Amino acid sequence: MSAGGTWTNFAGDQRCTPRRFERPAGPDELRRVIADAARRGETVRVAGAGHSFNDSVLTDGTLISLDRMARVLDVDRDARLVRVQAGVSLGALCDAMDAHGLAFPNMGDINVQSIAGATATGTHGTGLAFSNLSSCLHSIELTLASGDVVKIGAAHDREAWLAARVSLGALGVVSAVTIQAVPAFRLEAVDTTAPLDHTLTNLDALNERHDHFGFFTFPHSPLAMTKTWRRTDAPARPASPAATWFHDELLTNYAYWAVCRLGRARRSWIPALNRLSAAASGTTRYTDRSDRVYATPRRVPITEMEYAIPRERAAEAVRAVRAIAEQPRHDVPCPLEVRFGAADEALLAPSGGRETCWIAVHQFERMPYEPYFREVEELLAGEFDGRPHWGKRHFRDAADLAPHYPGWDAFQAVRSRLDPGGTFTNAYVERVLGGVA
Repeated sequence: MSAGGTWTNFAGDQRCTPRRFERPAGPDELRRVIADAARRGETVRVAGAGHSFNDSVLTDGTLISLDRMARVLDVDRDARLVRVQAGVSLGALCDAMDAHGLAFPNMGDINVQSIAGATATGTHGTGLAFSNLSSCLHSIELTLASGDVVKIGAAHDREAWLAARVSLGALGVVSAVTIQAVPAFRLEAVDTTAPLDHTLTNLDALNERHDHFGFFTFPHSPLAMTKTWRRTDAPARPASPAATWFHDELLTNYAYWAVCRLGRARRSWIPALNRLSAAASGTTRYTDRSDRVYATPRRVPITEMEYAIPRERAAEAVRAVRAIAEQPRHDVPCPLEVRFGAADEALLAPSGGRETCWIAVHQFERMPYEPYFREVEELLAGEFDGRPHWGKRHFRDAADLAPHYPGWDAFQAVRSRLDPGGTFTNAYVERVLGGVA
């Protein structure tokens, strides 16, 4: 047992002082920690890499870090099954899988999250043939408040499986997962700029022509910064170290950070700075290992909200969100990010039951975000039947969210069965899911 202390997320804008902070080194120790907390009547939450923008981790009870449970446990190359402890980071896992000729079929654009945290919140990439990251899971090993471990998979207890894939940590603590990998592959990437109106007019064609398509667009700029990636058998031709540093570090991080700071200091300059940032993006072409294309370093301190809406309304929604972002009352020096995905079966997947367009909005540190985010949320939740990304900021509650998820009642039934005492809850879970029935 260890004393609490203060825990903060990666951005430093979410913090708590738990009564106990535990770092179990293995599944037996994890079972003991959870069972002891339950006997004391304490709630239990888990911190992965701390990469959520909201208060989903915060607790005054027992907080568990799985950073010491980050091993690859078994690799079956023939079946392409990879069993790993829950605390392993996506980046480390990609390296380990590549050594066996395996890969994720799709990923998001950040790889520092833990596998358990990324899947529990419905983290996703882009590409109409691919659902969120949890769709890559083959089974989940879940430790309950009693200390018992249950293995949940698609072949048995299907309702529990569909609940556990995107669970918000409300069912138990994941100790390990088995991933259904695919053969390693390379992606041919083209990152460039195009007129935004042309991009929005041709969204269907762009999605159909590429395995993965998405874009950024700055408020006040007429451009979209597009990312188009295709699977290829061609040999790897990665960008040179100098070109990688120039694009990924100098432009995408340090120059952008400097421009955001200037915009924060001189709010009236933001429209011109945004147009300059978009125009300076240029074009980059390269072919590399898939995960090295999917993920890029993100160092600019921002906060974020992201919404999932029906794909067929993407162009209309992007235009409407940009119109909000361009209002002088909001002062937004950050771009929108737009991605696409397949329908998903997980009960709480924001992309559940429909092809999805994801629209993310951002705000730079120490600039007001709530009025902007609330106005965008009101638009996307109300007019576009939007559902929030569970790992990012939003202002919805259970009563408001429930009608938007056909699997809501089924999830709650599984939650009542696996965590009848409400051990795995906190203020965030109570707010977005309600209490255990």
